[in-house]
Amino acid sequence: MKPTKTLLLLAAGAIAGTSFAMAIDQIEPQASAQQAEALAAAAAPPETPRRVPASSAELMLSYAPLVKATAPAVVNVYTARVNRTRRDPFWDLFFGGGRMTPQPRVEQSLGSGVIVDGTGLIVTNNHVVEGADEIKVALADRREFAAKLMFTDKQLDLALLKVETGGPALPVVPLGDSDSAEVGDVVIAIGNPFGVGQTVTHGIVSALARTGVGISDYQFFVQTDAAINPGNSGGALIGMDGRLVGINTAIYSRSGGSNGIGFAIPATMVRQFIAGAKTGKIARPWLGMAGQPVTGEIARASGLDRPMGVVINEVTKGSPADRAGVRIGDIVYAVDGKDASDPDTLRYLVASKPVGETVKLTLLRGGKAENVALRLVAPPEVPARDTTLLAGRSILAGITVANLSPALSAELGGGLPDAGVVVIGADPRAPALRFGLVQPGDILEAVNGRAVASAKGLQAQANEAQAQMTLRMSRGGATRECYFRAPSSLQCRG
Repeated sequence: MKPTKTLLLLAAGAIAGTSFAMAIDQIEPQASAQQAEALAAAAAPPETPRRVPASSAELMLSYAPLVKATAPAVVNVYTARVNRTRRDPFWDLFFGGGRMTPQPRVEQSLGSGVIVDGTGLIVTNNHVVEGADEIKVALADRREFAAKLMFTDKQLDLALLKVETGGPALPVVPLGDSDSAEVGDVVIAIGNPFGVGQTVTHGIVSALARTGVGISDYQFFVQTDAAINPGNSGGALIGMDGRLVGINTAIYSRSGGSNGIGFAIPATMVRQFIAGAKTGKIARPWLGMAGQPVTGEIARASGLDRPMGVVINEVTKGSPADRAGVRIGDIVYAVDGKDASDPDTLRYLVASKPVGETVKLTLLRGGKAENVALRLVAPPEVPARDTTLLAGRSILAGITVANLSPALSAELGGGLPDAGVVVIGADPRAPALRFGLVQPGDILEAVNGRAVASAKGLQAQANEAQAQMTLRMSRGGATRECYFRAPSSLQCRG
């Protein structure tokens, strides 16, 4: 059998299940003002010169001083989740109620984390702690503490923990500026692979702006060949200046172990995440424009020497992009002087900026390069989402839909239009789910030839089309049309 490569998140014994009860919009009181100030101070990016070793003696230099300075700030994270399975009704029939009751099963998982503030704030991956009923942290000096989940963001796959040690300030790994990292930079990875204990490996930055990996909603990662394995999730990728380059998150592997292709969430995004922890919600910048990659054909027609940038095909009226004068047909190829080679990179470069900041877009219009200044704002929630669970006897019964807005689109991970009616969930017993008619993220456009104008209006349209329904939808940007006839005939195209 030909081996296949698999993307592995690096939490050993990772917990599967529903999202942790503490969602982004339901956060317990955040870190104190003192903690917030400490985090802000730790986040200052450095400027460190690079050079080739000047002599053979320098090539023999050890990483030990760097490890001694940073390893104490990398911790092991242990989680436990009680799997409360339902008792089969036949159990009582054969064994009687209350006798030989199936016991809850405890699932355990382990990963790593990085101390970013001496008061006990620790960054790890969301998938390490998601669904956990209990979280423990073991420090490098073997002390163990119960940890509290303070903040989490599934889109970034990051979580913030808090431990109370009752002692002096803990060691920290200061955040670096991952945007200044270069391919070839030497890095070390510190974590707890396979639960064997703290382990240090080294390698280089293999690639930057790695997109299309499918780890989280922000498709932009630092790739490294430093050996990282299951259990390394949430661990530190550290530069030679002793600052954090990224949070180790996943690997491509045929065997389940390291093949020299690892991915880390850039420190720039970690900094944005920590800033969001102060307020309890991450404010993601919104441009109000969408586009597609520049193909070779488009590049030649536009006078570009190579395919680069994003062709704008949609601009929302009244949005920051609209107010800045961005037009359909413009090719945006840089943000603040940094190449925006494709939509994912453009999205990352904007997402790594705080709301309220002004950025410079460099674009090509009519064969001439222009710069436009654009002030970043939070996405508005207009129209109201009006979340609706569709009822009745139609095939759409049991589907939860909502009105799309820039805010909801960002909340769902971006890549969706700023308007329309979107499927955001479904009862497992819903007919449309069982038949494979719809899935979360689908944009429902028309029922029996009539446009779907709102979530509430879709309920009435579904009620009128119980026996047969032609549904037009958009999935992943592609149009799909399905015809359903009761009780079980379904045909789809597109």
